[in-house]
Amino acid sequence: MSGLDKELSRSGWSRRDLAKFVAGAGLLATLPAGGKAFAQGAKSANLAMIGEPQSLDPMASTADLVSTIMMHVYESLYTFDKDLNAQPMLAAAMPKVSADGKLYEIEIRKGVKLHSGRELDVEDVIASLNRWIAMTPRGKSVGANVDKLEAKGTHGLAISLKNPVPALLTHMALPSGYAAIMAKESIANPLVSFVGTGPYKFQERKPDQYVLLTKFDGYSARTEASNGYAGKREAKIAELRFIPVPNANTRVEGVVAGQYHFADQLPVESYKRIAGTASVKPVLVSPYGFPYFVLNTKQGPFADKKIRQAYQLALNNTEMMLAAFGDDKFFKATAAHFPKASPFHSEAGGAVYNKADAAAAKKLLAEAKYDGSPIRILNSKQYEFHNRMALVMAENLKEAGFKVQLDVVDWATLVQRRADPAVYDVYVTHSTFLPEPMLSPPQLGDGAPGWWETPTKKAALAAFNAESDPVKRGALWGKVQEIVYDEVPYIRVGDFAALSATSAKMTGLVPMPSPAFWNVDLS
Repeated sequence: MSGLDKELSRSGWSRRDLAKFVAGAGLLATLPAGGKAFAQGAKSANLAMIGEPQSLDPMASTADLVSTIMMHVYESLYTFDKDLNAQPMLAAAMPKVSADGKLYEIEIRKGVKLHSGRELDVEDVIASLNRWIAMTPRGKSVGANVDKLEAKGTHGLAISLKNPVPALLTHMALPSGYAAIMAKESIANPLVSFVGTGPYKFQERKPDQYVLLTKFDGYSARTEASNGYAGKREAKIAELRFIPVPNANTRVEGVVAGQYHFADQLPVESYKRIAGTASVKPVLVSPYGFPYFVLNTKQGPFADKKIRQAYQLALNNTEMMLAAFGDDKFFKATAAHFPKASPFHSEAGGAVYNKADAAAAKKLLAEAKYDGSPIRILNSKQYEFHNRMALVMAENLKEAGFKVQLDVVDWATLVQRRADPAVYDVYVTHSTFLPEPMLSPPQLGDGAPGWWETPTKKAALAAFNAESDPVKRGALWGKVQEIVYDEVPYIRVGDFAALSATSAKMTGLVPMPSPAFWNVDLS
């Protein structure tokens, strides 16, 4: 019996009791007395988000919060429909692709207005894509295979590739660290003006208070029916105020009290309260995504693969997911990175998943001559489920003989620190579920925090990315997944659903991984 089990036995608790206790911690938070009043006009929406965005540049960050706000301002050539298939947005149609997969010819929609009033043209697109290739992890991954971007008239774009990139359109469609199209004259590092083509334009940012977007009267909408993020977009609400509300339970109480029209990323244990309140509607996205832990393979204890493997063996994924989400109807502990309906479904490498084997982990640590350096776990309470998983993770590691240091910071600080290999060993994050392996997590690309670069990774991904046939790509993905479980650059904890809530006055919100407020109205 482990030390933790002995302590629980003496207290009369089980491991499941402990996990549920962690999941329920901190539920007494309420709205601050005398809290700041926000605009309550019929066409002004107050949207409670998980915190302060560290940037409004959609290429400078892969954080979901940044993309959720700025995808209302910036659009991309392609976007996702409700089934996560790529569909044209600023592109007039799907591209013409050469037989060898190395040439994409894209026609850009005519008559699309930038927020400055000028018409969008191919030079804006090329300048934006070049910036995306230079700045973002996924853009760099694509850019390694780009020979040239060439204008064909004022609205034609030719993308010549050195090698086929089967996931090119889905890379462009992803709204996280995404290929946002912006006015070429606004491009700078850092951005100081935000000139896009979206249904909303940037108006004002007051740090720690709100980001204000206002309706763009010159917006050029597509004519197709709305479908996920694709099709017609209409700004029915005059103002969108994205308000940082770091405490999850304050977001719950705020939307129940009518202070907010929308509250994002709520604890799943608040579902009954929300569903039982007439003035509020729950919004459940399932499957939404997966939490994962990124290991620093560059320096520190986890530069040693054997120590990373010991870490993996020590983890109880089911306990962590239970602590995070409280009820197994909101999560699934699974070794497969993709569901059975996906062509990328595979169980490869999964024999080491969810083992919770402290003895086997201790044996590996002894073989690796682990020197007792603390494992620094970087996490944030702004995503409450991140912190709950970190608490259980810490106990799993202690049982296996690791020393542990929990570093709890705000989300913006975590995003900043994860770029510095000297200050952490593992950080807690999550990703929305996406249909293409190369989209998420970013550690599959080059240069992302974690710095996973090995010959086996490069060879497996080269084979995977060179294949365009979906069936063959599925089999090749299994080989990549097997390497992930062997080399342990990150731990994919499991699948989970996400809960948010709207005022009953809000209509038209479609449950999607990143909430979109075009086509949404307030009664």
